[in-house]
Amino acid sequence: MSIGGGGGQLQALQEEMQALAERREELDEQIEELETDKREIDEAIEGLDVLETGSTVHVPLGGDAFVRATIEDADEIVVSLGANFAATEDREEAAETLETKQERVDERIEELREEQAELDEQEAQLEQEAQQAQQQMLQQQAQQQGE
Repeated sequence: MSIGGGGGQLQALQEEMQALAERREELDEQIEELETDKREIDEAIEGLDVLETGSTVHVPLGGDAFVRATIEDADEIVVSLGANFAATEDREEAAETLETKQERVDERIEELREEQAELDEQEAQLEQEAQQAQQQMLQQQAQQQGE
């Protein structure tokens, strides 16, 4: 292998490691978003326990603006089912729907964490290969200087 070849191999390994680092960052962001979703689902489940007909709540309008509203029927909950569909459910059904959503979020987080572990293994392998390529390149340089 020539000196240029060793450098090319190192460059290719560095590019692979950079791609892995970018993918890991994407996974971190996805997990963070899912953790936020999970907290929101937790809050909704907790809210179901304390809501009472006639109580006053703040309803978000967006842009950190809220309107005060009175709960007309705390036993009639509208729950998003996904894909822009929603259903009206009683408290127990709504809690079950939210818990099912939470289980799916947990499963997805676990899948992403498993992918992160695989990336960690790949990164460790690439680092080892890069060290070996660098050692080979240094040995070749030393041999050429000795000639």
